[in-house]
Amino acid sequence: AFATVMAYSAVPTPLYVLYQRRDGFGSFTVTIVFAVYALGVIASLLLAGHLSDRFGRRRLLLPALALDALSAVVFLAWPSLPGLLLGRVLCGVATGLVTATAAAYLGDLWRAARPREPTARADVVATAANIGGMGSGPLLAGVLAEWVAGPLRTPFLVAIGLLLVALLGVALAPETVAPPRTAWHYRPQRIVVPREARGRFLAACCGGLACFASFSLFSSIGPSFLSGTLHHRSHALAGAVTCAIFLAGALAQILLARLAARRQVRLGLAFVPPGLALLTVALWLPSLALFVAGGLLAGAGVGVLFKGCLGTVNAIAPAGARAEALAGFYLAAYCGTALPTLGMGLALQLLPARVALLGFAVAMTALVGAVGRLLLREPARDAALSASR
Repeated sequence: AFATVMAYSAVPTPLYVLYQRRDGFGSFTVTIVFAVYALGVIASLLLAGHLSDRFGRRRLLLPALALDALSAVVFLAWPSLPGLLLGRVLCGVATGLVTATAAAYLGDLWRAARPREPTARADVVATAANIGGMGSGPLLAGVLAEWVAGPLRTPFLVAIGLLLVALLGVALAPETVAPPRTAWHYRPQRIVVPREARGRFLAACCGGLACFASFSLFSSIGPSFLSGTLHHRSHALAGAVTCAIFLAGALAQILLARLAARRQVRLGLAFVPPGLALLTVALWLPSLALFVAGGLLAGAGVGVLFKGCLGTVNAIAPAGARAEALAGFYLAAYCGTALPTLGMGLALQLLPARVALLGFAVAMTALVGAVGRLLLREPARDAALSASR
């Protein structure tokens, strides 16, 4: 269900070019459509991302999956720009509900099934479902748009079917949280971490922001770079390249899952800057091969860095407020999806694509470097704790 929701959130990625050609809007409008999705996620995480700690994981996932299916119906029934905006907002709200809840749910299920084993595998499944899902969505939509009739309808019909299957699966899964019978008063999201761990939590949140900012570049305007600057107009190619970048991140997480968090951070620092540099050079030459190579390298680095940040949050979060801490982490990460994407879209209105990407690469390299310094300052015992959890 987690992977399906994340896949659907990225289904429009290779389709934006078709909407642009049909309706005549530019790259900045695409970034606005993408950013309103992120704003929906942020609002959802802030207002409801922590509620599964109180009401239960399954009780929050079921309406979220139904809301995601409703957003696909909006795309089908109202395919103009206002409908795209509304559909993306609904999708963002649903994604925000699912993200922190599903990650906490997977940890709960793992601990219930194997209480004596560390939860590292549950963390791997959660991050792989998150990033791998975001990669499979563009591939599915790109292939359908290229070779199946109704390129702006068929991907959403398939997504509705997959979401309904996921909804059925969650309905059959056991609940892991028993709602307490004490009185309760609603409050928005708050961050619950031990005082002595707030520095690590802040560093991990900044790392999540940098990771999602890099991935958002591929999701929002990557296909535009391929069709415009690189002159490759295949929708299947756009979906496949985006998928490969996200899957590189998921595969790196799986292969390096047993490494300590500090080593994961170091590898992320080693991969991300060169990958962003290759992407920039690819647009200046231009070169599709360099674009793909840079995307794969940066995607792998972002994936393993994100895994290290998520493991850090899981290690320091109080047992009774894990979804709350994860919601705070994903809240910061999705801020990275919205703000840098809007900034990149605005830069593309004022500057050539090559110059705009160069500025983005420099800014993200600086941010990733700062995050690495903060996380690597922590004592070795903290890294060992993160890995064991």
